Amino acid sequence: MDPAFHGQPGSGARFDWGLAGAAELGRVCAVLVVVDVLSFTTSVEIAVGRGMRVHPFPWGAQAADYARRVGAVAAVGRSRTTPDHPWSLSPAALSSAPVVADLVLPSENGSAISAAASATGRPVVAACLRNAAAVGRWLHTQGYGSTDAPIGVVAAGERWPDGSLRPSVEDQLGAARVLDALSDVPGGLSVEAAMALAGLASTPDVPAAVRGGVSGRELADLGFAADVTAAVQLDVSEVVPVLRHGVFVRV
Repeated sequence: MDPAFHGQPGSGARFDWGLAGAAELGRVCAVLVVVDVLSFTTSVEIAVGRGMRVHPFPWGAQAADYARRVGAVAAVGRSRTTPDHPWSLSPAALSSAPVVADLVLPSENGSAISAAASATGRPVVAACLRNAAAVGRWLHTQGYGSTDAPIGVVAAGERWPDGSLRPSVEDQLGAARVLDALSDVPGGLSVEAAMALAGLASTPDVPAAVRGGVSGRELADLGFAADVTAAVQLDVSEVVPVLRHGVFVRV
């Protein structure tokens, strides 16, 4: 197949999955929207909404070293928090943790995608179920969505044990909520974006679907049901985090 078609040319809003999809859309789109509902982009929305600057960073031990270099606090795994260090990828924990100026928030999916996408120099927006409508409105006001300035919406997905992409219910629905807000962009939706949006029409209860999906059930079983509860709130936020110079800030 001609690689030129992989970028879904001729449409104003486009959709793909994971790091490879983000790389392809980042090559041709004017702005990228990353969706990782459980839990990176939800955590970004909460942290940025509380006044923190969020540095995306691929998962790994290097995050703490990077945080020290830039004068930030490094978030840890959910199960590694302590009363003295409550910052983690948990949206519920970040809702009550002390506000710090700069937070390094590593994850192997949404954060890794955002960090890689920032290298394109294009704006990268963190979207989730909580702010999907606000993200859509901001993209409209910025003039994105034509065939000359297309929007790329990327569902982060999860990983199988071998590292390959596992598409996830929550990210498809989160991306579809963003695409719903973009359905009237002048360039129209690509077929891939329209198909992602079609799944939303057959999901009468989005929060229930996320809770019942693999990722939602897994988090609840691990004792983090509060994170799922925070993540499934629909359009409760006007916060639009945009990645600029390697840091998510509120616009």
